[in-house]
Amino acid sequence: MIRVVDLHKKFGRQEVLKGVHLELATGKVTTIVGTSGCGKTVLLKHLNALLRPDRGSVLIDGTDITKLAKEELYEMRGRFGVLFQGAALLDSMTVLDNVAFPLREKTEMSESEIRKKVEERLEQVGLEGMGYKYPAELSGGMRKRAGLARALIMDPEIVLFDEPTNGLDPVLATGIHQLITRTQKTFGFTAVVVSHSIPQVFEISDYVAILANGIIEEFKSTKEFQVSQNPVVQQFIRGETEGPIQAL
Repeated sequence: MIRVVDLHKKFGRQEVLKGVHLELATGKVTTIVGTSGCGKTVLLKHLNALLRPDRGSVLIDGTDITKLAKEELYEMRGRFGVLFQGAALLDSMTVLDNVAFPLREKTEMSESEIRKKVEERLEQVGLEGMGYKYPAELSGGMRKRAGLARALIMDPEIVLFDEPTNGLDPVLATGIHQLITRTQKTFGFTAVVVSHSIPQVFEISDYVAILANGIIEEFKSTKEFQVSQNPVVQQFIRGETEGPIQAL
């Protein structure tokens, strides 16, 4: 479904992506790991063209989205759901209104239809009966769940998860990982997760890619990745400061 070809991106003099190649399997969970600041989120934002590359292509079902006009790109983005690091909820809206926002903006559904669908999504992420609350009244884990409900509300084919457990304690992080697994199996979407949570992400991933030194240094099934003898993989898994991974 998603193919990244020779992707390059720099900000000023800092070259973050130096020729990324990656193919993501349809209906599977692929996790992109790497050290903080290595460019994982930058790569993720290219997948739905929130960022444009300096060079290279991102193909969705064979269509290069880096070359799409504004209206075509808007339609393509409708196939995506995104769970941002901080959930990106609007503080002035209730949870129900946050989740309902895309439906009100992009569809002609009636309010009763919208409410019914929102309540279904909230129940599916474990927030049944919480629609009346405001984001400030939710715990960190609950905000992530609300963000996931909003990401799923348009029935996306692809869901991008940007550090979904960032800032959560181990218990809450495990709960979010389990939720990702459960919802992915329920809805069948293609999931791309950006994380540095090792080894927890191995439990939810079908495939793992490691971004280091501006390129994908290894991309394998989760079982193969864990036993890879690639020195980049070994350095990252062991958390060693010395090795082929260069700090930005």
